[in-house]
Parts: sequence; structure tokens; C-alpha cells
Amino acid sequence: MNILFIHQNFPGQFKHLAPALVQHGHTVVAMTMQKTEANEWQGVKLVPYAVGRGTTPNVHPWVSDFETKVIRAEACFRAALQMKVQGFAPDVIIAHPGWGESLFLKEVWPQAKLGIYCEFFYHPRGADVGFDPEFAVAEPGDVCRLRLKNLNNLLHFEVADAGISPTHWQASTFPQPFRDRITVVHDGIDTEALAPNPAVRLTLNGQLTLTKRDEVITFVNRNLEPYRGYHIFMRALPEMLKRRPQARVLIVGGSGVSYGAAPEPGRYGGLTTWREIFAAEVRPQISDADWARVHFLGNIPYQYFIPLLQLSTVHVYLTYPFVLSWSLLEAMSVGCAIVASDTQPLREAIRHDETGKLVDFFDVAGLANEVCALLDDPAARQRLGQNARQFAQANYDLRTVCLPQQLAWVEGLVK
Repeated sequence: MNILFIHQNFPGQFKHLAPALVQHGHTVVAMTMQKTEANEWQGVKLVPYAVGRGTTPNVHPWVSDFETKVIRAEACFRAALQMKVQGFAPDVIIAHPGWGESLFLKEVWPQAKLGIYCEFFYHPRGADVGFDPEFAVAEPGDVCRLRLKNLNNLLHFEVADAGISPTHWQASTFPQPFRDRITVVHDGIDTEALAPNPAVRLTLNGQLTLTKRDEVITFVNRNLEPYRGYHIFMRALPEMLKRRPQARVLIVGGSGVSYGAAPEPGRYGGLTTWREIFAAEVRPQISDADWARVHFLGNIPYQYFIPLLQLSTVHVYLTYPFVLSWSLLEAMSVGCAIVASDTQPLREAIRHDETGKLVDFFDVAGLANEVCALLDDPAARQRLGQNARQFAQANYDLRTVCLPQQLAWVEGLVK
């Protein structure tokens, strides 16, 4: 078969599926907006393209998101027309539609089957929006803007033959009747590479070397922001440091935003990032000696990320009702003892007191208590970590569970 992937930042969620299809003998091509001089990646032919215009100045703010997606969709459409002239005709198109690129590809290849990655459908209530009253939406019209943000999803439903979603909860956010066309298969976790390592050692800043003998609390986000509970974790930090005088706290994540809004300019006394804002909020409650045990590591290369998880004594993961992070399942795979927020995405993976501990997202004291209780209970940590790893292997293993199901989904598109 000829299989075409569409992803603005290819490979993205398709980093395992696309090479596997090559290995199965298919011709695999990927269109991407990434600038690259490479013609190929792991047997996948790369076709880069670029947009031909920018967004309209002063466009109505409710439609600015959709205009951006249409601009990207047009660029992809015109690049696809050139590919068609050159003789390429896909049997299957697999797209992450989140940026709009795949909107018009059925106009180029109407006979091709289109499968889309269903990551999230926006809701003005009952999911991430309005979940955290501290950051409540101030502008009533934002609910109207959010409805229009789903235009891209709704237009894809008209042309897509099927969808794939990584979790049942994420699939449940999509409306009927399209929800019935969504297959739930996770992207997959390499549980062989992400395994416990009792001999792990990690050196910070070329000076401090930590091993499993050390007491280590880990917290990981792509960016440190309220969507992933950074503010809650930081507010629990003074109590955890006070009660655990030997603990080291390793915080991974950048200073930008991945999902939520950036801090409102001027609201926080000149501080411009969530990382700075909540560090400054709790710093007066923490002594200099205790603050020296808190390590902000920024975004770290993946080869250091695995030993960081392996080193963890207790791992904390918090999130709004939103897309589930890979890092949570990776932490489960290495056998971390996990304290997580009791929000919908997590309930599929973390079963309270079985594969981890669940605590109310907003319960700062409860979070500190659960973390400290686990630090005091090696037997409980071992039990939860073993159960978490077994659950990850049984439900999210890349090679034995997820990739075979993904391949079957692609074959099902054709049939």
C-alpha cells in the first residue's frame, strides 16, 4: 500500500507506527511543515512544505484559530496537488488533524481512506475549561471562541473514515456519531527500555550524584504550568521539604506554556512565567537550606529522562481533565510509586492504592500527606511500583499491545 502521514511535526505520535509500516513492506510518505534537508527518515520519504501567507491583521479573534488552520490546510492541499501530478496516490492517509493540514486532502485523493488521530474535542464546561477557578475565564465570549475552535474537528468528521485515540477518556470527549468510528489504542510505551534499574546513578550539574539510596521526589511536565498542576505541586513543596529533611526534589519542564494561557502581563509583579510566579509564591516559606534541595532541571534530553524516573522514590503527576501525558505511563513502566491527581484521564491508568495513589487535584495538604506517607513506607512503594509496571506492560506495551493494534487499525481502514 501507499500510506501518507500528515503531521506538522512529524513523526510526533506516529514515531513507531510509520517505521513499522515501512518494515511491513508498504511505501510510506510523510508531509511535514518542519524544515529539513533530509529526504528520508527510517524508510519514510519526507515531503516538507511551507505556508504561503500569514494571518489577517485584526481578524475577528473568534475565527483567528480557524483562519490559521485554513492557511495550513491550503499549503498542504497545494503540496498534495504537486505530489498527485508526480504520480503519487495514497491508499491510506493518516493524519493528526490538530493544525488543520489534512482538511482538504480528500479533494486531492477522494478514493483514499482517511484516518485521523483524535486527541481532544474542546468543551466549554466539564473538561479543562473552567476546571480551575483560580484561572477562570474572564471573557464570556471565550465559550463562543471555543465552539468555533471545534470547526476543524467537525469538518474532519465529514471526510474521515475512522479515528484513533490514545485513551478512552479522550475518545469520550468526541461527539456522536463520530465517536463510534474511533478506536482506542495508545501510542505505546517501550517497557523494555523503560524498566526499573536499582543501580541507577544520576549526576546533577557535574557535582551532585544521586542513587536509589537517596530520597527523591520527581515532578515532570513539558512546561511548568497550571494545566499540569505545577502550582499545586509548588504549594505542597514547603510542607514536603519540612517533613522530609533529606529529600531532593527534581523538577523537569520548560518555562513556556504548552496548553494553557501565559500569565497575564503585569499581574504578577513583573514575573512573566508560571515557573517564576509559583516559585516566588512559596519561596518565603522555605529556608535557604531547604531551597538548595530543589532542583529545576529545565527540559532534559531523553537519555537523562529515563534514569531520572528510575531514580524516583515518589513521582508526582497532576493534570486538568485533558490529554494524558506520556510521562505518566513512562513513570509507571519504570516502576515508580506515583501520587497523581484524581482527574478523569488518570483513572484509566491509576487505580487508587493499586497502581498508585490518587488525590484531589486541589488538595495541597492531601498531596503533601500522600507523598510523605509513601516516603515513609518502602513496602507500599514497592507494591505500587510493581503493580504500576505490570499494568503498563499489560495495557500500554509498544511491541506486544499497542503497535500490533495500530497496524490492525491501518489495515482495517483499507478493508
